[in-house]
Amino acid sequence: MKKGEARLLSELFKDSKRSDRELAKVLKVSQPTVTRTRHKLEKEGLVRQYTIIPDFVRMGFKILAISCFKSRLNKESAEYERVAAISKPNVVYAAECSGMGMNAVVVSLHKSYFDYVDFARELRSEVGDDLEKSDSFIVGLEGLVFKPFDLKYLAEALDTQGV
Repeated sequence: MKKGEARLLSELFKDSKRSDRELAKVLKVSQPTVTRTRHKLEKEGLVRQYTIIPDFVRMGFKILAISCFKSRLNKESAEYERVAAISKPNVVYAAECSGMGMNAVVVSLHKSYFDYVDFARELRSEVGDDLEKSDSFIVGLEGLVFKPFDLKYLAEALDTQGV
């Protein structure tokens, strides 16, 4: 990635709502340069979408769950594809993983502990006998937060790398 692309990406992490004109002022380049660079980042897949970071608690979510699984299903299995492509709307991330003897991770949001328990039970039943083990780490979203989820921190990391 070129320096100008990284600088634009860093500014988008800080606030993706800004217009190309505003970004051009901050970056000290022309607005057409920002527009061309943004389109290039989108075309190359470095920017997949522009989104918000909501206040999950105000939306009614009380729990974030990080659930890890060890499944006997192999990657080529049709069943693996069905489970791996989790269609549940409260799942915000699901992927293969490696560590602690697990091979899959799911990050999900829940309105209550009982909602999470139902979700976990349903997820385990989908995998059925192919589930070797599972474990979850539950985060109460209303507790003390040392660093809120925000991509602006990634922008700071890019900035400190001299980008």
